[in-house]
Amino acid sequence: MTLLSYQVFMAVVEQESFQKAAQALQLTPSAISHAVASMETELGSPLFVRSRQGVYLTNYGKELFPYIKNVLNSDEYLQQAVAQFNGIQKGVVRIGIFNSACVEWMPSLLKDFKQEYPDVRLDIYQGTYDDVHRWLKDGVVDLGFLSVSSVGDLAYEPIYQDRIVCVVPKGFRTEQPGCMTIGELKKQHFVTQREGCDADVNNLMDKYGLPGGGGSYIVDDMSAIALVMGGYGVCLVPELVIRNIHFPVDVYPLDVEEKRTIVLASVRSDVLAPAVQRMHDYIMERFQNEIKEME
Repeated sequence: MTLLSYQVFMAVVEQESFQKAAQALQLTPSAISHAVASMETELGSPLFVRSRQGVYLTNYGKELFPYIKNVLNSDEYLQQAVAQFNGIQKGVVRIGIFNSACVEWMPSLLKDFKQEYPDVRLDIYQGTYDDVHRWLKDGVVDLGFLSVSSVGDLAYEPIYQDRIVCVVPKGFRTEQPGCMTIGELKKQHFVTQREGCDADVNNLMDKYGLPGGGGSYIVDDMSAIALVMGGYGVCLVPELVIRNIHFPVDVYPLDVEEKRTIVLASVRSDVLAPAVQRMHDYIMERFQNEIKEME
């Protein structure tokens, strides 16, 4: 199989359509169909399911996906290395990130990086901790922001630490002035995020035997806080989540010190494409003060 075959495969996966894949690669639809048919013949098994709803990977195709993605990533790394040797700073950097970090950090970080490296393309993938971890493993993203509790066996470097705090409806009075105790939390109805969305809060709740959400299966922080605002219950969130929000809610520290450590992760920190390495170093430099505080 050729590199073009792999590019066709990935374009069909991303576009979920032979027609759109052809447009993305500036090829004819028949060329796309022929390339896919040739791959399926050579591999001895169908790669895609064709339906009225679109084109989707078969189970066999899903198994091959991370390997094909890694081949394409390797080619991208080679192109970046050649460009660097020739004094040209360009390439593609794909970053996976969860919601609160995306809202708080990405706008200024991306703007400043693009001013310094205008020829580097930045692709942002926002998702849960589980999403970012999977994207790193599958080669979909090069760098990922994760919690240390969700990083698994990936290479990582701590960059930031924040407290877990309690968000309550406006005017809520705690039993102990100025903070929310674990004992009082055990009496509350919780708005909790779906498993895999906030491992740090889930771990804290398990640690202290706090009750579950009782019917809330929320994916993002803002939705959870909106439900708290409506009087549905209380929620625990890392402090970064509520730093710049303007919801009419109150926020209390806990009577125990529980923190989340955010890390910058990659599959292998010693094998990064030139553009990815520049972004990695740029991020680490941006967080150097926070890193020193953790040491």
